[in-house]
Amino acid sequence: MTRKTLTLFLLLTSFPFLSFSQTSEGIQRKALDFLNSLDPSQQNEVMVSMEDSARVAWTNLPVGLAPRTGLRYGDLSEKSKIAFHQLLSELLSSQGYLKAFAIMQVDDILHELFELKYQRGEINENNIKMIRGLNWDYGNYYVLLAGNPEKDSQWGVKFEGHHLSLNLTVSGDEFSMTPLFMGSDPAVVEDTQYAGLRPLSKEEDYGFWFVNSLNESQKAIATLEDEVPGDIITSPNRPQWLEEYQGIKGSELSEAQQQILHYLIEEYIGNLNHPKAEEYLAKLHAHGMDEVYFAWIGSYEPMKPHYYVIHSPDFLIEYDNVGFLDNANHIHSIWRENGNDFGEDILKNHRMSHKH
Repeated sequence: MTRKTLTLFLLLTSFPFLSFSQTSEGIQRKALDFLNSLDPSQQNEVMVSMEDSARVAWTNLPVGLAPRTGLRYGDLSEKSKIAFHQLLSELLSSQGYLKAFAIMQVDDILHELFELKYQRGEINENNIKMIRGLNWDYGNYYVLLAGNPEKDSQWGVKFEGHHLSLNLTVSGDEFSMTPLFMGSDPAVVEDTQYAGLRPLSKEEDYGFWFVNSLNESQKAIATLEDEVPGDIITSPNRPQWLEEYQGIKGSELSEAQQQILHYLIEEYIGNLNHPKAEEYLAKLHAHGMDEVYFAWIGSYEPMKPHYYVIHSPDFLIEYDNVGFLDNANHIHSIWRENGNDFGEDILKNHRMSHKH
């Protein structure tokens, strides 16, 4: 643990009155502002009950393959879009907020890239029809409100589309933001005026920085012999948690290596607004880096398929970069809090404390 990390750890543990908890009141106000910006028909379209299965179903597929429940972002008025941006700014840090909308923008870029390939004769008529049917578009993301933030103590927000699934669950003064999926195709734009754009740059760069900081014996422990997965392992149609720890344990790392791994973890936690991020970081520091596991599959060089997972008793991070062309230019990543996907823990705690 470096001096900087130690100082923060001591600060977090030495002053019991110091709390980084972000209350749900500010989030509730922004959610109500957004809800009140909608006309009555849109309010009916955007709202479902907390028991609706759409609240806890998630996917990263484009809407042409997986239609969504809720209100289409592209159909919002300018007033409602501004109110919704205010809500997202309350939930996410500036880093997370800008990533989310860069991911949406990349959908328009991806559409443009394939149209250019079609014009150049690189893909045929049948393929471009299939691709157009995927409905990649900046506006094809959907907002869903579960429960009523004005009247209910338990409610939530889902914002989802291609390569983005943001899930907020509120229970009284507590809230969760997991699972949080972010992806990017392409991972680096190689054509058009947006060439060079990388929405998830540090998830990739810090991963390579860390794995290449390992010596050969450490790499042998960290690297699994499996083939690079074609997607994250906890994808929507598979188990949503990994039970087995694999790879190298934090206690087997040097102080400098632990710090790099900490940077990588912070990149995911840091997508959340600062009070919530500090809450997660406080938990990480309280338990220490010794119980964090890191596993890697694939190439140690960019633009070749690779995957990593970071796993602790408290959280799970997955990152996969393979791509349909096997060129490692298509990122999927996810952040999960153990036991609290879609607010499972906080909803259960509420039920337990309100038994009659």
